[in-house]
Order: sequence, then C-alpha cells, then structure tokens
Amino acid sequence: MEPTELRRAAETARATASEQGLQADEVLVVHNSDRVALRLLPCDVLARVAPSAQLAEAAFEVEVARRLADAEAPVGELDPRVAPRVQVRDAFAVSLWTYYEPVGPDIAPADYADVLVRHHAALRRMDVDAPHFTDRVAVALAGVDDRERSPELSDSIREFLHDTLAGLSAETSADTARDQLLHGEPHPGNLLNTRRGPLFIDLATCCRGPVEFDLAHGPEDAAERYPGADPALVHRCRALNWAMFSAWRWRRDDQMPDRDHWRAEGLDRVRAALDRI
Repeated sequence: MEPTELRRAAETARATASEQGLQADEVLVVHNSDRVALRLLPCDVLARVAPSAQLAEAAFEVEVARRLADAEAPVGELDPRVAPRVQVRDAFAVSLWTYYEPVGPDIAPADYADVLVRHHAALRRMDVDAPHFTDRVAVALAGVDDRERSPELSDSIREFLHDTLAGLSAETSADTARDQLLHGEPHPGNLLNTRRGPLFIDLATCCRGPVEFDLAHGPEDAAERYPGADPALVHRCRALNWAMFSAWRWRRDDQMPDRDHWRAEGLDRVRAALDRI
C-alpha cells in the first residue's frame, strides 16, 4: 500500500481492535503488499487489512482458518478474544489474528516436509468449496494474452509464457484422482517457526490439486522427504509456479519492488525448471 493508504489502514485496524475491547495504542507494520499485516500493541494482535474489494477473499481465509483450527492443523489461528469474522470499516476489510513471535533458526527440510504432511492430512478432513489450482493459472494466462494488461511483454516472451502456462497446466492437472485441498502457496515466507512449532499462515490461497503443487513452493530437500510424492510432477509444478510468478511481474499494475530484476530472474527460473523436466 502507498504511505497514505497504509496510514489509513493502520488507523482502521487500531479502531477495529478498540471496538472489540482490545487496547491498541501502537501499530507496527509486519508486512506491506496489496494487503498489510499489522501488529497491534499492547493487546498483541495481528491485524490483516485489505481493501474492501478483497472482502470475499478475506472471508474465505477466515473460514478456512477456523475450520483448520478445529481440525488441529499447524496453522496460525484467529484471535480467540473476538468473533471469527471479517469486519468492514472505512473501505477496508479487517481480520484479527493471534500474533506469533518468530523463534529459532530456519525450518529444516525434514521438519518442513513433516508439517506439510500434517497440514495436508487436516485439509483432507475438511469440506470447503475451493477453486482448482488451474483457475489461478488461467488468470495468469489471461494476463499474458491481454496486451493491454501486459503491454511491455515482447512477442517472444509472451509466446513462451503462454505455451508454458497452457502446456504445464494441462500436464499437471491430468490426473484428478490425486487432487485434494491444498494450502496453495506454502513457501517458506508462509511458514512461521514459533514456540508452538512451525505454523502455516496466509490461507486465502487454499485451492484443490495434487500435493505436488504445494511441494513445488517449498525447498527441494523437503519435497524429497515427503512420502509418496512424484518427483517429476513436483518439477512440472515448480516450473508452472515460476511461470505464474513471471506472468504477474509483467502486469501493467504490478507493484513488486525491484520488478525489472524479478522479471529477468523469473524467466531464468522458468527455463531452469523446464530443463529439469
């Protein structure tokens, strides 16, 4: 968010918490993207604040988090002191979560694989209407194919990304018998090392597909330790994920910092992943 919008989001989060009886005198920015994560003190709450246009996505995340907590999944939980819902205030959608202080070293690949196995087991016990991962691919593909939305794409890169996204989407979704509910983006940035152990966060990306789609977001050593995973499918999903990442970087309205670097890096990662298939 831009500075002015970020200030409004912070004040909205503080006011929302105060209305729920939580003392929020100080607001610290934990993460700033299209939606922000804010630590409120002294009540020690994590407020996730998004534009109200993302209300449906925020409500979906809250519902998934509530059900996963009931299933004892290794996930960050909503704050137990307030009702588990999204509140709309001043053009923002606000949800209040438990704040977890990060602890310890990086999560080892074996532990990463173990927590993802447990997370997938909990997800299999849930009945949630979630999109298929190929729906996300279709959005990325539409952006690549639309010259107005990606005006800086050269014809050769546009064709490369189109063929990669379309081809790998078909290949990785051919065996629907492997599909189950997934986290969607369990990369290392969405796995916190806490006093309770590793916990997944950012649950709005929940979707359906093979477990290999999730594994492709994590360390390669972790995928090798996941029981029953198909290495070839993991490689295809990894190439597909980098192709989607690259597609987002060429959107006209993309605001990722150092975008030019990541445009080149993303394409290099796609080609390297394709070489391994």
